Amino acid sequence: MDFLDTYSIKARLFPALIAILPAFVLFLLAGSWQSPGLPEVMTGLGIGVLFYAMADLARRAGRRVQKRLFRESGGHPINAELRHSDTTLDPGTRDRFRNFLADQIGKPAPTPEFEIEEPIATSRFYEDCFTFLRNNTRDTDQFRVLFNENISYGFRRNLYGLKPYGIAINAIAVLAACVLYIYQPSLGALSQGKIFVQGGFALLHALYLILAVTKHSVLDASKTYARELTMSCDVLIRNSKK
Repeated sequence: MDFLDTYSIKARLFPALIAILPAFVLFLLAGSWQSPGLPEVMTGLGIGVLFYAMADLARRAGRRVQKRLFRESGGHPINAELRHSDTTLDPGTRDRFRNFLADQIGKPAPTPEFEIEEPIATSRFYEDCFTFLRNNTRDTDQFRVLFNENISYGFRRNLYGLKPYGIAINAIAVLAACVLYIYQPSLGALSQGKIFVQGGFALLHALYLILAVTKHSVLDASKTYARELTMSCDVLIRNSKK
């Protein structure tokens, strides 16, 4: 049943559905729905299996593309708002969050001079802060906004990982539609009107994947998640005083 939790549905199943939509549309257009028979049943089962497989692939493809994106961009965002040089938060809030995290991980908070002189040690400090926050904000009821941002990031990352597969499925669906239209086999056929519907949907689907599913959208979501993770310090500080 873990496959049906909120994160899996929104961050893995939804990207998989978007990736295989051209095949599903072709199935609906080519099937005989007045008297569905064995071809429709078998094709439907095949798409169901493909849907499940694509959801699993979404997770693995998303993780692979995440490593590449963060390697190219200099690493994943690690609570940049806590650095002395960052002006996102007011100095008082920034210092309060940084000092709290320093106490939790058992390391001294870096000074402005230390951040400049020891960039590697500074990065390790903020990596430890990031890990602490990740491990202590898993309560999805208490950190609902953070959980939603994590879903948003997971959805964009996994869909970006599936992008080449989605484009390939789109092309195969268009090719299959042309074959069905030309040869009109008994297992499924398309009229001229339906072939235009398939082609129009394929065009919109391809444009969405090319223009909207981008490296920038994934990195933007990762920064938003990291920023919300920093803001979760407020809740953790309140909890520590109870």
